[in-house]
Amino acid sequence: MNRRLIFKISMLVSSLIILVCITFLTSCKCRACEDKEESSVPLEVLTKADSFIVSSTGKEFFEKYITVDFFRTKNTPPYYEMAYKFFVPEKPYVNAIIKFTVDSVGNVLKNRDVIGIPDCVNFPEYCEFNIDEQSARRVAKEKNLKEGIRDWDTVFQWDLKIQRYVWRILSTLTELGSGDNYKATGQEIVIDPNTGEMLALNDWRVN
Repeated sequence: MNRRLIFKISMLVSSLIILVCITFLTSCKCRACEDKEESSVPLEVLTKADSFIVSSTGKEFFEKYITVDFFRTKNTPPYYEMAYKFFVPEKPYVNAIIKFTVDSVGNVLKNRDVIGIPDCVNFPEYCEFNIDEQSARRVAKEKNLKEGIRDWDTVFQWDLKIQRYVWRILSTLTELGSGDNYKATGQEIVIDPNTGEMLALNDWRVN
């Protein structure tokens, strides 16, 4: 009886040791990957990329809410497709990815899309983000966005056309098929996340 108990305890201890070793090795490997990702962006390039964002957001805003995302950043020689996380902890719905492309020395390519950098320096009112999802939905209801056949799809995102963050709420009115045969119609409302103003109310269709 005692021998069996001792054998079981020994097996349990051995299993725990193996588990700890695997966890340690995996952790080291992940850290090595992160270090590799970080080292793949030269300091000169990273510094210029940071400064490009700061020129629009201001240094304090940048340091509080924006961090480089090495995992999403890609090196496609001779360019770097830079990615940054934009997250406001006290307003967790403000959660987006900033993207733009720089050359081998960090100069921004203006002929490519610059996504997600709010112009807080020139338009501080664009960076207040006082309207949460519940408030945006309330505005949509007040502006008579149609109920549709299922719950509204709501997303906080960058609008390339007006170069600002918006709430976009989609109402699906009809839906048929799937995959390549999917068809649907509906309405969308675009709402200013700072003031709650309705910026657009459009019909949409997927043929």
